[in-house]
Amino acid sequence: MKAYFSVFRIRLINSLQYRAVALGEIVTRFFWAFFEILAFTAVYAADGADFSMAFSQTAAYIWMQQALYAVFSVSYGDADIYEPIRTGGIAYELVRPVDLYTRWLLSGAGNRIAPFCTSFLPVLFLALLLPAPYRLLLPESIPQLLLFLLSTVLGLLITVSISTLMHISMFFTLSHRGTRIIFTAVSNLLSGGLIPLAFFPDRVRAVVQWLPFAAMRDIPLRIYCGTLAGGAVWSSLLLQSLWLVVLVVFGKLCMCASLKKIIVQGG
Repeated sequence: MKAYFSVFRIRLINSLQYRAVALGEIVTRFFWAFFEILAFTAVYAADGADFSMAFSQTAAYIWMQQALYAVFSVSYGDADIYEPIRTGGIAYELVRPVDLYTRWLLSGAGNRIAPFCTSFLPVLFLALLLPAPYRLLLPESIPQLLLFLLSTVLGLLITVSISTLMHISMFFTLSHRGTRIIFTAVSNLLSGGLIPLAFFPDRVRAVVQWLPFAAMRDIPLRIYCGTLAGGAVWSSLLLQSLWLVVLVVFGKLCMCASLKKIIVQGG
């Protein structure tokens, strides 16, 4: 395991060295969340009686989503993974004495934790300074905060597992752009990245809430804003754990199958 954690540490340190990028990320995430909340202000002003989330909960959902944007993004900062596939450098990866799937998994986690470390607290600090009802609300209790953190870790692992499946699919394509666009669009829509899943029609939400994309982002955010409580929290954490196991096992099987027929492009 020392080799795999070294990969994680290297990617984390490498991603932390760009200060200008970190500052740009903070500004982008803050203003994106603020203008999105302003848009929802108009929605609630039109008719807020039928919504399952109060406006303050929606604001908390959006703030935390933007603060954790890199954590829940399936195509964030993984150029070191998909570029070798495109150029043929994957041949060098295959001769290393480490499992390629595990290496990609930990490398992807490191790529996402680095921007989280630099932008998470500044965005939350700015959000707490805003007047009500636009400010970020803190969790009502310590147990709620701890459950949110546990769910966020599971969400990160699910995100990286889905991202690794995307990288494996690139073995069968000549360009990574189309695959990344499809995975990004589908995951953002079905995970609550564009709008919270609570605003989906009931019939659609009844299906979407059981998909791995909801376990990736929507469940942690709903725990934070308080719309998931009691026994629903534990069942949601169980759902996240099950999807994580399924995705990792399926990813390893896909990796083994693809490496048997791999054709190196470029070089």
